[in-house]
This record gives sequence, C-alpha cells and structure tokens, in this order.
Amino acid sequence: MKKLLRNTLRSRWFQRAAGFLVAEYLRLVWRTNRMSFDPPEIYAQVEPQMPAILVFWHGQHFLTPFIKTKEIHRAKVLISLHRDGEFNALAAERLGIGTIRGSGDHGSAFHRKGGVRAFMEMVRTLEEGYNVALTADVPKRARVVGLGLIKLARESGRPIMPFAMATSRFIQLKNWDRTTINLPFGRGAVVGIEAIFVPPDADAETMEKLRAKVEATLNETTDRAYARVGRPEAARLEQAGDG
Repeated sequence: MKKLLRNTLRSRWFQRAAGFLVAEYLRLVWRTNRMSFDPPEIYAQVEPQMPAILVFWHGQHFLTPFIKTKEIHRAKVLISLHRDGEFNALAAERLGIGTIRGSGDHGSAFHRKGGVRAFMEMVRTLEEGYNVALTADVPKRARVVGLGLIKLARESGRPIMPFAMATSRFIQLKNWDRTTINLPFGRGAVVGIEAIFVPPDADAETMEKLRAKVEATLNETTDRAYARVGRPEAARLEQAGDG
C-alpha cells in the first residue's frame, strides 16, 4: 500500500491534477479577497527598476503569481527539486509564471540540489529582462536571510525588492517555515517598502550589513501586511514559531 501511494504521488498525472487544483484554488482566493497595496503606487515605484529580484519569506508564497498584471511584469520563480516542489511548479506555470528548479542550500547540498545551476540560470533570467522571485530565508531556518540572495544581487546588478502578502483569513501549518494557506472571502494586502542594491564590489562586511537589512525589511513588510488586514498578532506568531 505504501508503495502504491508513493508511486501515485510521483506519477505525472497526479502531479498535474494537483497543480491544476492548487492553481484554481489560489485564483479563487485572490478574486475573493479585497486587496490593498502599501504604498498605493507600489507598481509605479517598482516598474522603472525592473527586472528585479522579488523576495519574500518562505511559506508566504502562494499568492505571489497574482502581482503580475502586465507583460513587463514577466517573472520566473525559484522552486525546489523536491517532490512537493513539483506541485508548486505546475501551479505556477498554470498561473503564467516561469520556473527555475533548484535549491538555495549551502555547503555540499548546494551542488547536489542544483544550487549552482539555478544561481546561474537566475543571473541569465535577469539579463533577459525577467524578474526573479524567490524565498529569502535559508532552507530549514525560517526568517533568516541567506547570503546567496545578496550574491545574486551583486552578480546581476539588479535590485532586491522585499515584499509581503497576507490575508485576514488563513491556516498556518506547524512546519519549519510556518506555511500560510490563504483562505477566500477576506481582506488581503501587498506591502513593499524599498529597493535594496548591492554594489558590484561589495566585500564580506558590506554583504552582511545588506543581508541584515533585507531581513529587517522583510520583517517590517510582514508586520505591516498583517496589520493592514487586521491581524497584527499573526506576524509575531510566524516569527516566533508559536502555534
């Protein structure tokens, strides 16, 4: 029975069906939440600086495809090679977002999980005029920004744009990244504060300062997003890892 279940989960037809259902559910969530933007002119601020590196905390990614509203917003998202990532990749592609498969892991796993290849593909993607969207935290270490993101900005010369998305109705899982499953029929918010540039000659000290700045900015955007939807306590619960 376990083998049958494992084979079913890995089968292409099941993954496509799951990706379709996830995409259509997220479309329902987006359409039935009253969305607000902070600042209101957020698109006018972001568009002149595209292509950009759009970053958000792990576990807050489900609604990000819907911020793409124009052709110039074209984007690709980094998704892991794990089986769960396959569902996410198929859902993203159905929602009009390209995918880059790989991992942000450090150490030996960085090579094993396609990290080097994914890094180079992200650089090429930005050179081709696509935005790149990815989670900022180090795998298995929620709310800690990894240096790989800073290296990508230094190598590509493109700005990092931290943002957060939240809905007033959600289910929060008790896994390592506090994954938020957004629910329909509520309020939603998209919050972005500023672009962060990494100089091409940034040394280790500068990169660490900018890494900490991205981390602090993401925490602030998350606080503001949940405050806008009337759930300010939710941001603290995410960062604390409480239930």
